[in-house]
Amino acid sequence: MGALRVWRWVSGTWRPGFGAGVRRRDAGFGTEARRRPQPQASSKSKDPAEDQPFPGLLRTENLGVEELVDVLKAAVVDQKGPLVTLNKPQGLPVTGRPGELTLLSVLPQLSQALGLGHGELQVVRAPGKEASGLVLLSGCPQTASRLQKFFAHSRRSQRPTATYCAITDGIPEPSEGTVSVALKLERMDGIDLAVPVASPSRKDILEGVKRTLSHFHVMATGCGCALVQLQPLTEVTSQIHRLWERGQSFLVRKNSWLLTHLSVFPSQLQVHMALQLCPVLGDHTYAARVGTVLGQRFLWPATTTKPQTQVLDEALLKRLRLSPSQVAQMPLHLHLQRLLLPGTRSRDPPSELLAPVPSYFSRTLQCLRLSQK
Repeated sequence: MGALRVWRWVSGTWRPGFGAGVRRRDAGFGTEARRRPQPQASSKSKDPAEDQPFPGLLRTENLGVEELVDVLKAAVVDQKGPLVTLNKPQGLPVTGRPGELTLLSVLPQLSQALGLGHGELQVVRAPGKEASGLVLLSGCPQTASRLQKFFAHSRRSQRPTATYCAITDGIPEPSEGTVSVALKLERMDGIDLAVPVASPSRKDILEGVKRTLSHFHVMATGCGCALVQLQPLTEVTSQIHRLWERGQSFLVRKNSWLLTHLSVFPSQLQVHMALQLCPVLGDHTYAARVGTVLGQRFLWPATTTKPQTQVLDEALLKRLRLSPSQVAQMPLHLHLQRLLLPGTRSRDPPSELLAPVPSYFSRTLQCLRLSQK
């Protein structure tokens, strides 16, 4: 994705430092999104194309334990002693209820498959269920602690260590900048959703409201969509995760890493892109907050908007070669592509880990003629 950009604080916002060029605005933004009518029942036989799975998507929920371990073993991108880095498939939850197939539930079998013996792997860093990308695992508590101190220090110093890439429906304007907003998790119809909070008070902060910050940079544009680089800079506290795991307190007790080891507020990047009126492709939760009238986009109130299948216009569907039923299966196009790790010695520069994007992500890039630089 290229070198990290240098940012400086100017007039209450982050801006690129000297030598960091800014791309010109793309005039192609503003494709109208129309709500597609629901198909009516028919006695005619259904088109087989309507039942086709989403191209290039691995359905991890259809795998058994041994199959998932084989997939994760093949997804290892780096292994140095007790530190293992793998490229997590989209849709695989890191944790879950007892009996559910998750990354944590198969760590003992994965440790054996990787030849780590009885060393117990623990999660150091991981993207959420709906995102794909780099996961850090460690079988050494000292190594895990050192990495967490590095990540915490980097967040306090406002130095991003994680770089995501996303494909958005719409092109952010301007093409480079920062999104900063306070968020809280609010229970709506049995689901915890991230909701913006205007001017949060001290009491709000104590009750779980978090000020979130993300840098974004448009890398390429095409067909009314954009390839966007995203770098979150939000430190998540235990109050946030207690809200996130509401009704699942047993998970918090059993998986204490949840309280400290995730570096992004739940759904932060999806919410930030929706606030830019450019939801991430495959976001069936927050894209509904973006409406369109006469080709102009606007935000619906977050507290009154329910999740639904993302609506894409006919031209984009044709470009992506997707049927309407496949849109409902479209995975979130959000990938943790790069992580910075501390050097061997304190004065050494950080090392870099990279993970290739999934097959479905590559297919979408090709269909939209978006090229990564």
